[in-house]
Amino acid sequence: METRVLGRTGRSVSVIGQGCWQLGGDWGTVADDTALAVLGSAVDAGVTFLDTADVYGDGRSEKLVGRFLASRPGHAITVATKMGRRADPHVAGAYTLDSFRAWTDRSRTNLGVDVLDLVQLHCPPTEVFSRDATYDALDVLVEEGRIAAYGVSVETVDEALAAIARPQVASVQIILNVFRRKPLERVLPAALAAGVGIIARVPLASGLLTGRYDEATTFAADDHRTYNRHGEAFDVGETFAGVPYEVGVRAAREVATFTPAGATTAQLSLRWIIDQPGVSTVIPGASRPEQARANAGAADLAPLDAATLASLEAVYDESIREHVHSRW
Repeated sequence: METRVLGRTGRSVSVIGQGCWQLGGDWGTVADDTALAVLGSAVDAGVTFLDTADVYGDGRSEKLVGRFLASRPGHAITVATKMGRRADPHVAGAYTLDSFRAWTDRSRTNLGVDVLDLVQLHCPPTEVFSRDATYDALDVLVEEGRIAAYGVSVETVDEALAAIARPQVASVQIILNVFRRKPLERVLPAALAAGVGIIARVPLASGLLTGRYDEATTFAADDHRTYNRHGEAFDVGETFAGVPYEVGVRAAREVATFTPAGATTAQLSLRWIIDQPGVSTVIPGASRPEQARANAGAADLAPLDAATLASLEAVYDESIREHVHSRW
């Protein structure tokens, strides 16, 4: 598995990481033993970066990751978590040093660690990114030894650019996939120039880019692909990357026609992301061990050729751009 330095953390991480949202909830039910098997399969396939959050299953995802880490003494795994979405109401004023201490102490307990490798602000209100007090408080957490480094998870290009300008921000997590190309224009070049890591999330557009769904596919009631399809619970860009479902299904069929022999459409889509200059790691989720192994296999694909890249860009321009490009 290829590794890259994750920005200002200085840590080398696998280019394919493991997203752990599914292990907490919002994607249907994943049993504990299955969740642990997913993590084991990913790590055995070369994954050394796990991404979770304190609100995934109200801490369930973090606790499962903690159990897994305890079962692998001497591991060389970097774990990123996120904080902020526990605030109720979720307003900028909740992002204080006292809150940061409480949230990170809870994550340290859940994960069973003294120092968190990387803590990311979890898509906070936009004004949080422009306040000096935000970064001053995060610096205090580093000084106190609660966290080793901090980054941000963002919804928009402008939020990413605001964070990249801050000297101690180690990483930016942003939606980037074949259907969400806008970060290529300014965010990735700015991060590369500043030495900030890029963690690409929602890489398969909530499964659309596996090519396995059609117009008749349905999802469980407790799956965000049912209840957040129009942004009812959180930013709609987190579900199907903000692409209207039927539009995405049709476009994914086009994408699938460019899949290399011996690969899957999901692997093609992941390879496209790690081919982009500035990307440190990509964090596909998985609800079954075989999915985790297949995702890791995307790193074994050869870089995509110019013709394939051009074809994928054409799909975006012709079918997707009008629905997403101006929104985030």
